Amino acid sequence: MFKDPFDPKTRLGQRCACGGDHLAADHSRLTASAVPSGEEERWNRVVDAAVLRAVFPADAARRQFLKTVGASTALAAVASVLPLGVAREAFAQGGAPEKKSLKIGFIPITCATPIIMAHPMGFYAKQGLDVEVVKTAGWAVIRDKALAKEYDAAHMLSPMPLAISLGVGSAASPWTIPAIENINGQAITLATKHKDKRDPKDWKGFKFAVPFDYSMHNYLLRYYVAEHGLDPDKDISIRSVPPPEMVANLRADNIDGFLGPDPFNQRAVYDGVGYIHLLTKELWDGHPCCAFGVSKEFASQNPNSYKAMLKAIIDATAYASKQDNRKEIAKAIAPANYLNQPETVLEQILTGTYADGLGAVKKEPNRIDFDPFPWNQFAVWMLSQMKRWGQLKADVDYAKVAADVFLATDTTAMMKELGYTPPDPSKKTIVVMGKPFDPTKPQAYVDSFAIKR
Repeated sequence: MFKDPFDPKTRLGQRCACGGDHLAADHSRLTASAVPSGEEERWNRVVDAAVLRAVFPADAARRQFLKTVGASTALAAVASVLPLGVAREAFAQGGAPEKKSLKIGFIPITCATPIIMAHPMGFYAKQGLDVEVVKTAGWAVIRDKALAKEYDAAHMLSPMPLAISLGVGSAASPWTIPAIENINGQAITLATKHKDKRDPKDWKGFKFAVPFDYSMHNYLLRYYVAEHGLDPDKDISIRSVPPPEMVANLRADNIDGFLGPDPFNQRAVYDGVGYIHLLTKELWDGHPCCAFGVSKEFASQNPNSYKAMLKAIIDATAYASKQDNRKEIAKAIAPANYLNQPETVLEQILTGTYADGLGAVKKEPNRIDFDPFPWNQFAVWMLSQMKRWGQLKADVDYAKVAADVFLATDTTAMMKELGYTPPDPSKKTIVVMGKPFDPTKPQAYVDSFAIKR
């Protein structure tokens, strides 16, 4: 398939049972010959072969022509009729999006930065899409609208597509995560009246909010208090509260604190009603939070639209990962139709220079960061916590579910097309509060905890 069609010894007709362009008798000798190592060059060969098949329907004529004039002259002759560069470029671009006008739901938090900024900053338009990003009230609404196909794709908490695919908390529906939206970017915020209660052992009876049951926020809060000897289901109470309502609930004394997304940790400080106890990167540096979710049905029925959306998200995420761009991004996502927050609040979060509500100004450039790669190891860890806390009752094939939902292969392909270098998917180290996680032994990890359901 990838042999050089400008080589007169190459046969473009399939003669061998393997599907190759050689005689069966020549299989061993010819399949040992090298093909280009680069993916782009291999597919250029496919395009070149298609053009030459069209020019020379009889393959013997092509080979005789090449023997007579040589590859260079043949290449120039073909290029005078159809420049191969044009054909290669057209092939690389693929087909047009099946659906250009799309709706993507989002929750107004900084975790959605790539999804949101891709609208005003032109990343969707660059891929030929007309995207409406729709501000949504809460995660249950996001899930329900996505399942009802009111949204073509959605900003989701990264455990949500795992739960949806497994039918946990909703009807089962095959869902995917082809891109992570953000890493880090969360915090534990406590009410100002609890400034003297920095030791979690003093939190018995506290009321906490998290955005959703199936969220990194829920799992990290549970992990944190359990490591300090508290049972999250007995010693504290945890309720789901939409992120935009967290500060108001803290002010009204309905909750003592929350583990939630920004901008609301920083907004609690800005409004003088809370302080930042710790950033979640102190528990697990580089942990995932939110993701870009698409149903398998949409991806299969609209492959070009799906790829175009994914490219836009990956491109926006790469732009957001650069510190020099953060103030520009804060300005782009601050308006009322996006986050509806003061630019100064968003700048503190995105640049990592912030007031902690205890009188200090801290500098943590990676308070929030952006990396689109959907590591399967992330998914296995989330599934282990779903199992630990009784959300998953039955046995689960951790590795299979992770690979089905976290589409690292798609992300790798799109990153390459955009000119980015994807990471080695096998190389990811996870350490949570000093305890390493082995993704090949998730059940042993679950069993190792003293506090679990």
